[in-house]
Amino acid sequence: MHSYRRDIDGLRALAILPVLLFHFDIPGFSGGFVGVDIFFVISGFLIGGILWAELQETGRIRLGHFYLRRIRRLAPVYFAVILTCLVVGWFIMLPFDFRALGKEIISSSVYLSNVYFFTEAGYFDTAAKEKILLHTWSLSVEEQFYIFLPLTLLLLKGVRSSLPVVLAVLAAASLIACILMTPQSPTAAFYLFPFRAWEMLAGVLLAIAGHQLKLQWDVHAALSWAGIALLVAGVTLLSSDPSFPGWKALIPVLGAVLMIANGRNDNIVNRLLSSRVLVFIGLISYSLYLWHWPIVTFAAYYFGDTGTLWFRLFLIGLSIGVAYISWRYIEGPTRRAKVAPGKIFVGAGAATAMTLGMGALLYLQDGLPSRFNPDVRTHIAATGDFLQDWRRCEVPATGDFAGIEICPIGPEGPAEVLIWGDSHVRAFKEGLEQAAFEADTPALIIWRAGCPPVFGIEKVENTSTPIQNAACGTANRQIETVLRNGQDFPTVLLIGRWAYYAQGSGVGDDSHNTISLSGLNTSAGTQVDVLTTEMQASVEQMQAHGREVYLLRQVPEIFHYSSRNVARGLVHGRLSQDDVAQMAVTSLADLTQRNAEADLMSAAIGAKTIDPWPEFCDDTACSAMAGGFAGYFDNNHITNTNARRIRHLFDPVFVEATE
Repeated sequence: MHSYRRDIDGLRALAILPVLLFHFDIPGFSGGFVGVDIFFVISGFLIGGILWAELQETGRIRLGHFYLRRIRRLAPVYFAVILTCLVVGWFIMLPFDFRALGKEIISSSVYLSNVYFFTEAGYFDTAAKEKILLHTWSLSVEEQFYIFLPLTLLLLKGVRSSLPVVLAVLAAASLIACILMTPQSPTAAFYLFPFRAWEMLAGVLLAIAGHQLKLQWDVHAALSWAGIALLVAGVTLLSSDPSFPGWKALIPVLGAVLMIANGRNDNIVNRLLSSRVLVFIGLISYSLYLWHWPIVTFAAYYFGDTGTLWFRLFLIGLSIGVAYISWRYIEGPTRRAKVAPGKIFVGAGAATAMTLGMGALLYLQDGLPSRFNPDVRTHIAATGDFLQDWRRCEVPATGDFAGIEICPIGPEGPAEVLIWGDSHVRAFKEGLEQAAFEADTPALIIWRAGCPPVFGIEKVENTSTPIQNAACGTANRQIETVLRNGQDFPTVLLIGRWAYYAQGSGVGDDSHNTISLSGLNTSAGTQVDVLTTEMQASVEQMQAHGREVYLLRQVPEIFHYSSRNVARGLVHGRLSQDDVAQMAVTSLADLTQRNAEADLMSAAIGAKTIDPWPEFCDDTACSAMAGGFAGYFDNNHITNTNARRIRHLFDPVFVEATE
C-alpha cells in the first residue's frame, strides 16, 4: 500500500483550485476544468495501488471492506450537501428547476448523474450554472470506476501476470474511443465513463508499475518540471469548447502522471506541493469540490449572475470556509468513528433511500408550485409548459427516413400532412396534435432545432456543433428526396423562425445567437436573398408534385421576455409587476421592422400563409400574456397551453388534407 504522500495532497490542491477559479469565472483560468482530469489520475493511482497491493499480498480483494472505506470517505459530505440544496432550493428555486433538482438528486444518488446530464443536454436544457448538482457527474464516473476496477481485477486474477497488459489495452482502447468520439459527440466523450476510463487507468497503471518495480517515486527533477508545465498549459491555454476532451485531455493527465511518478524527488515543485497551504487545500479538496458548485449555482440563480470580481472572490472565500467546516466536522469525525460495518451500510442505504424519496417527491409533485403566490404562478407555469409526450417518435434504421426522427401525430394511419420545421414545430406540437385528432387527419412531424425547413440550405449556427450544422443540410436533402420521389403527404406545413434566418441573428434576450445560410441555388446576395431563393425553389418543387404547401408566419417575438427570468425576478424581488408588464410586450412597430424581410420572403414564395399575429397583438403591441396567462417559454417559443389555444389556425391544413 502507499505510505502517506504530502505531495499528492498538494496535487489535489492543484486540481481543485483551477476548478474553483474556472467555475467562479476568474480571468486567466479558461482551462481550469482540467482539474477534474487530475483528480481522475489521482483516484486511479490511489485506488489502483490499494487494490493491486491487496491482490498481490492476499490473492483476493475484500469488496465489502473496499466499499466500506468508500462510503466512510464520500457519503457523509454528499448527504449533507444534498440536504442543504433541498433546504435552499425550497426557498428560492422555481418549481421547474426544483423538479430538475429532484432528478439530479435521484441520478447522483445512484451514481448515474453523468449519464443523466449527458441525456439532458438538449435544445431546451437549462444553462450549466442552473444545474445545482452538475458537478456530481465526475463523482459518478469515479463511482463507476470503483465498480469496474475491483471486479475486473477479481475476474482476471487467475492471469495476474497479464493483468497490467489487459489494463493497458483497456486504457488505450478508452483513449482512442475518446479521441474518436469527441468530434462526433463531445457531450458523450465528456460525460460517459468508457471515454474517461483511460484517465483513471493511467493512474492505476502507474501504481502497478510502482508496486512491481518497487519505485521510490524519485526519478529526476525534470519530470516534476515537465508535469507542472503541462498542468499550467492545460489550465491557462485550453478552453471549454467541443474539442475537449479528445487528445487535449492528455495534457493534464500526462502532467499529473509525471508529477506523481516523481513526487518524492527533492525539488522546488515538490517542496511547493508539500507546503502547508497546498496540503491544507488538498485535505479539504473533496469537501471543497462538493460545496463550491452549489454556492456558484445558487448565487447565480438568486442574483441573476455571480456578480463582480470582488463578489466572486468573496464566494470563493465562503466556499473554502464551508469546506473547512465540512472537513473538520463531517469528513474527519465520520472517517474516524468506530461504527460497526453493518451499521454503516444500513445507514448509507437508509440515507440513500431518503434522498431518492425526496428527489422523487420533487419530480412527481412538479417542484411543489404551491410555495409561491398566484400572481407569480402563471410565469412559473410557463417555465415548465414545454414538456411533451414524444413516445410515438422513432428513428427508422431503413427506408426513406432512415436516421431521421419522425413523430406521428393524430389518429393512426398513413400521414396525410407533413409538418416540417425547427424548434418552433416542437413548441406548437400539442396544438398541432390536438388539431390533427379533431380533424381525424394523420400527420407526421419532423423537426430539428435551428434548421430551416428548406431543401437547398446549409447553415452554420454559433450555438450548434459542426456535426449538428452539417446534419441539418444532410437531413433536408434526404427529405427533399422523399418528397421528390414519393406521392405521400399531399399537404406540407412549414414552420420556422423566419426572421432569425432572414436577418442572421436573434433579437433582445437572444441577440447573441447567430446563423449563416448558404444555398445550392444562390451564388451571391444577402442572407434573405439566399433564404428567399431556396424557399421559392423548395415550394415550387413541392407544388410541382401536386402538394399544397402552407407556411406558418412565425409567432411575434417578445424581445425581452423569458418565463424563467421573469418568474425568478418576481420571486427574488428583482422585478415588480410593472417591470414584467413592460417586458411582456413588444411594440408592433418594432416587430414589423424585425419581420419585414421575412414577410417579403413569405409573400414571394407562393405558399399559403397562416398568420398567428392576430392571436397575440392589438393595434399597438404584441404580448406574451395574450389569452390572460403567460404563454411564452422564452422570447420566441410559445408554451403548450398557448399552442392548444390557437390550434384552430391549423384547421385549413388538416381539413383540406382530407378533402
